[in-house]
Amino acid sequence: MNGVANEPPSLDAADYDPIQHLNLLFSHPSTVSSIAHVSSTLQSKHNDLSTEISSLQTAQAYGPDSSLERMQSAQAELAGLFKKIETVRSRAIQTEQNITSMTADIKRLDGTKRNLTLSMTALKRLQMLTTAYEQLRGLAKTRQYRECASLLQAVLQLMRHFNSYRSIDQIATLSRGVGELQRELLEQVCEDFEMAFAKGEVGARKATLVEACGVMDALGDNARARLVTWYVNTELREYRQVFRGNDEAGSLDNIGRRYAWFKRMVKGYEEEHSAIFPPHWRVGETLAMAFCDGTKDDYKGILERSMRRIDGAKIDVNLLLSCLQETMDFEQTLERRFSNEPRASIDTLSSADERTQSFNGSISVAFEPYLSLWVESQDKALASMIPKYKAQPLLPSDEEFSPQAVISSAIELFHFYKLTLSQCAKLSTSERLLDLAKILAKYLDEYAQQVLLAILQRPAQTGASLEDVVLVLNTADFWHANTEQLEENIKKRIDHDLVSKVDLSSQADAFLGVASAAVIALVNKVEADCDGAWREMKNTNWSKMESVGDQSSYVGELVSHVDTKAQEVLGVVVKQQYARAFADKLVEHLANAYVLNIVQCRPISEVGAEQMLLDKYVLTKALETLLSHHNPSSSPSQPHVPPTSFVKRVNATMTRIDPLLKTLQVRPSPPEGLVQAYLIHVGDRSDTNFRKILDLKGIRKQDQGHLIELFTIHRDGSSGGGKLVAQSPLLTPLMNAAGLGGVGVGVNNLNLSIDRLAAGPGAALSTAAQGAASRFDAASLGEKLLNAARDGVERMGTPAMHEAGQAQSGVGNGAGGAQNAASINENLKNFGKFFRRDIGGLGARFGKRDGSVDEHQGGR
Repeated sequence: MNGVANEPPSLDAADYDPIQHLNLLFSHPSTVSSIAHVSSTLQSKHNDLSTEISSLQTAQAYGPDSSLERMQSAQAELAGLFKKIETVRSRAIQTEQNITSMTADIKRLDGTKRNLTLSMTALKRLQMLTTAYEQLRGLAKTRQYRECASLLQAVLQLMRHFNSYRSIDQIATLSRGVGELQRELLEQVCEDFEMAFAKGEVGARKATLVEACGVMDALGDNARARLVTWYVNTELREYRQVFRGNDEAGSLDNIGRRYAWFKRMVKGYEEEHSAIFPPHWRVGETLAMAFCDGTKDDYKGILERSMRRIDGAKIDVNLLLSCLQETMDFEQTLERRFSNEPRASIDTLSSADERTQSFNGSISVAFEPYLSLWVESQDKALASMIPKYKAQPLLPSDEEFSPQAVISSAIELFHFYKLTLSQCAKLSTSERLLDLAKILAKYLDEYAQQVLLAILQRPAQTGASLEDVVLVLNTADFWHANTEQLEENIKKRIDHDLVSKVDLSSQADAFLGVASAAVIALVNKVEADCDGAWREMKNTNWSKMESVGDQSSYVGELVSHVDTKAQEVLGVVVKQQYARAFADKLVEHLANAYVLNIVQCRPISEVGAEQMLLDKYVLTKALETLLSHHNPSSSPSQPHVPPTSFVKRVNATMTRIDPLLKTLQVRPSPPEGLVQAYLIHVGDRSDTNFRKILDLKGIRKQDQGHLIELFTIHRDGSSGGGKLVAQSPLLTPLMNAAGLGGVGVGVNNLNLSIDRLAAGPGAALSTAAQGAASRFDAASLGEKLLNAARDGVERMGTPAMHEAGQAQSGVGNGAGGAQNAASINENLKNFGKFFRRDIGGLGARFGKRDGSVDEHQGGR
């Protein structure tokens, strides 16, 4: 078109592109003039296509083979199909009617035959019933019980077929006759038994009585129960007359006569009467149960009358227990005797129900309300045992000490508890067992306080030896484990509704507290050997030191003493968790002592502080190897590798000293440097604590004013003032507010009372190092307990106390001794609970009930 060289694309193409087509048509500006011609051509093409489409649609709609005609044809075919279906249905109905009319006569004949058969069967059964009834009447009169039994069963079975025909007069008359005959047989058999037993003709008439029992079986359960009840009452009549009508024979003193009488009676039954009754009647068991029920009622009456005696005398506990034990033995004999008897009963369901009535407790239940007397006797027995345990030696004279040994009284008490619990569980599993559990819990507390803790509280002159402390530690661990097992055993035995009331967790916590106190006592023994080294440290002139050299001489002596004594202690501590607890507490105590001795070494120069920092580093490295003394390796090729967790704890504990020493290393001139160092390392807003640093450096009072003023300016300034704490946990408890006139040491400040120990972690722990710790270490409570509760407290490797603290140290003396003992017992429980919550310290390892150990054991 218009000279366009390229052939335009076809309009019928599937990938037709109108833009491409237009670009071909108007590829040059000169072709714009042909737009009108192209438009007209396209319009003409469009009109042609529209005309063609219309013609095709018309042809499709009205042609000879159009869709309309096909639709009409399909509708006509469907109408024909429905007509054929209706025709088939009509024919089926007609066929069914024809078949029904053909078979109606056959059905009628079948019904007639069935009715005729039923009538003949009923007449035959009626004939059999009438004949059997007449024969049964004749046999009953002649007492031919063997034939009567089988014939009676047949008559009763036939009679059941005519229950629906009782509206017929003849059948009703026959039914009344059968019922009357049953009653006559029942009375006749009972009369025969009564006459035989009354005249002593049981042996002669045994065959007749055995056959009569077959008749009673056929008569049913009620008839059998009547005969058995009569026999039981007959056999027990003499027993009731002798033991209920005679106060002397029926008393608890003669309880053995009752059981002897029953055994004689049972022997006579087995020899003479057991063969009369069928085995599945279990007459012997019924006889025994009736004896137990009657005896139980007798005992209830006797015990009630004894408790209501006018003279006020109570039942003798020993007699009560003796009678109860004899009764339980008798019940066990009956249980074994009758549980092994074979069953021949056809009625297995009723047979099973009958056996659910056990003989256990059938008589002894009468004693249960009076078992409180026995529980009281156990209370008195335990009360007498505690003072004896407190006075006797820890080990028998013929037994040598071993690291695994437990105090002999603990073993004795454990066996007593085991025997008592087993005995009570046999007697009662209800309220009496719960009362006993409370008694056992009470004396576990008494043993922990008055026996174990009393050993650790001995005065200095007769203080506990290392072996004694280890025995206490082993015994506390022994009872901590067994208390939990005791609680589980009681819960298994006691009634389900009382399980929630059994709780010995506080007693387990009390023994856990004793174990902690024993660990602290072991730490104190190590600290007692360190006094010389600390004295040498205090005698060193730290203010005149000119240069930093190797470690100070006191460090070597201190490390030597600690290693020697720790090796001795860890050599007799068996369990890993206690060895780790000992090492942890020893490190904490030495860190505390180091801080407190720094205070007494004032004034301290910058070089002296640097030397102390070096000494601290040497001491830290030495303390990391403490656990190498516990179960040391015999092979030199396998050196001890300290557990990672212990190394971290040692470094964390000793690093708490660094802020103090690093601040003391800074010179007071220029003053801004000292103030900035204090704010960086110590980081608190306390003027009092800042003065303590100045006093430790030996700065005179008149020279401190400018430094304190400068400290106030920098503290309140905008840079970093918001990050400062109010009181440094390291410096606040370190020295008293009187300007170092006396050194108030938190570890040994005996103004702490027992009540304060129970107040909580913050009240109980007031050491310098404790304040720096971010969590509560409950093991220190054992230390406070030992210090505050005993008279004549030994110094635990720390400087002297306030005079005021010394004046108040006699907490356990005087009129308050009994109250303090109760407070100690309660506090043992409280800080035992703290151990379970102290995740990283002593309590987490002790508190695990599954016996697991933490990761330091694996790294040993």
